[in-house]
Amino acid sequence: MKALASIVGAACLLGASGGALGQTAPSPQAQEQMRLEFAAYDAMPDTPGSGPYPAAKLVDPGFADHVIYRPANLKALGSRKLGVLVWGNGGCSADGASARLHLEEIASHGYLVIAPGRVLSGPGAPPRTKSPGAPGALGALGVDTTTAQVAAGIDWALAENARPASPLYRRIDPQMVAVSGHSCGGLQALQIAGDPRIRAVIIHNSGIFADGTNPIRGITVDKSLLQTLHTPILYIMGGPTDIAWPNGNDDYRRIDKVPAVLVSLGVGHGGTFHQPNGGRVTQVDVAWLDWQLRHDNAAARWFSGASCRLCTNSEWTVLKKKID
Repeated sequence: MKALASIVGAACLLGASGGALGQTAPSPQAQEQMRLEFAAYDAMPDTPGSGPYPAAKLVDPGFADHVIYRPANLKALGSRKLGVLVWGNGGCSADGASARLHLEEIASHGYLVIAPGRVLSGPGAPPRTKSPGAPGALGALGVDTTTAQVAAGIDWALAENARPASPLYRRIDPQMVAVSGHSCGGLQALQIAGDPRIRAVIIHNSGIFADGTNPIRGITVDKSLLQTLHTPILYIMGGPTDIAWPNGNDDYRRIDKVPAVLVSLGVGHGGTFHQPNGGRVTQVDVAWLDWQLRHDNAAARWFSGASCRLCTNSEWTVLKKKID
């Protein structure tokens, strides 16, 4: 899985920037290795997650340009309301299943998770038409989804909550809405973090470019976005080898109006999304969502206090401000 994480990181970098950063295409040998690693991930089954509400990956015919993750048995929730998480795909790609294990795990803890795009990898996906890493693959010429498509997930969820014929009717708490994203998708998350409906923000392996450039075609961001934040924000980085490391750390240093946490696990830019149940970073996501949206005191202990759960784990580094 460590090799796969590095491959995924390279893929997200290609998908997010490609030639815009002067990157050359991987060698034929690297492309073949990438193809084999992605084939292995495609062959992994969808999983229900480890939470109390086994999750399902769905496509709603009325919202077919998004992929939905939610508890399969909504009746099992009883009176418990669903929180909502809208997700920006790595590379701003159109593959709404690219982080499926991560998103299924979050859904299994009582969340409705919505990603833009279609199922382009894993179970239910059509055959890949291009090898990962090949020129033109993975959206290398620019973004394949827009920030508006990420935000549309909020509109759809709240409309379904109010529609009597919907299976989600009155099952969502409109006060529990969050946004997250990986790499280029993290920039999309930052673009809508100022939406007053948002109550929690998680940014994975991303940050606004510290040098002020905008090398990704189709998305324009600058540090003024950080002034629109109105909720606590969590950055999850992959250590100094993470291509977004300088940008995420620069964001953290500049944030001065809201509580902020930056945690890092030395796995590089690809995170642990393709590990079973999304790996260690997904556990951190669930804790942050449960704390920020559900005000869960046990979840707060992952982050709050000098001896917080992550603070005392030698695998993680932790920076925080206005949290304790």
